[in-house]
Amino acid sequence: MMDAKTINKFPIREYLVGQGIHPAKERGYYGFYHSPLREDRTPSMKVDYDKNLWIDYGAGEGGTLIDLVMRMERCDAGEAMRRLERRIGESPVSSFYGTNPPLPKHETSMIVDAVRTLENPALLSYLTQRSIDLGMARAHCSEVHYRVSGKSYFAVGFRNDTGGWELRNRYFKGCTSKAPTTRKADCPTCLVFEGFMDYLSHLTLKHASKPLHDVVVLNSVTNLAKAVPFIASHEQVYAYLDNDEAGRKATAALKAVCRNFSDRSVLYRLHNDLNDYLRSCCPVKECRHSRGRKL
Repeated sequence: MMDAKTINKFPIREYLVGQGIHPAKERGYYGFYHSPLREDRTPSMKVDYDKNLWIDYGAGEGGTLIDLVMRMERCDAGEAMRRLERRIGESPVSSFYGTNPPLPKHETSMIVDAVRTLENPALLSYLTQRSIDLGMARAHCSEVHYRVSGKSYFAVGFRNDTGGWELRNRYFKGCTSKAPTTRKADCPTCLVFEGFMDYLSHLTLKHASKPLHDVVVLNSVTNLAKAVPFIASHEQVYAYLDNDEAGRKATAALKAVCRNFSDRSVLYRLHNDLNDYLRSCCPVKECRHSRGRKL
């Protein structure tokens, strides 16, 4: 059986073609697709052909070919590898690779090299652009340096429950593992946020270094099922999810299982999410930034 490293070298683009999925826009080394994981009117899933990685900006997740197959075909990693190995074996090498087979020397996995206190000026500027209080950000996030395909990058990192990192900079949104983040304070109340920028926005708006409630940051609505048992165990739940279709569906799902539920998105109903609302209250002049890549 092929190992994961070998399977993940096969082009995501060719796998999608086999599923009848083609890019809506192409820009040489990458393409934008209508996400196959959800309803997506504006193409918001990017596939980097050189790195052979994908990211769905609307869902806030991404990864390798195996990760994509797990999500699209609703199976675990082992089953995704078996299915891909069968398809690879049945396909002519030229049709699966296209005209330029990828060289086996580049690894596509994300490797964390260092975790530091938030100090990088580009990341602090990025947070300031999102109107986030830097003291709050330093208290709850880290500066994570990582590599993808041998290239070094840095981003604001937020820990999730698997010990992995949610990563954000001005040009990248991804993670090293898919899981929610729970912060337990043994409270009868629980605050639920879709992403950690919304969590930091809440703290900034409240001028609070930490909340006086238990907290769940989903890090993607796809993690809702993992977090529901903890959320539903509380007497009162306050949800700060996005004002889009995915956010509304997640809000409805929580309302159905929680004893006392409050949808706080009505407080920012004219905005997509809590961070957009914060930015409207505290606008910051745009300026140029580093792309989160080490020079």
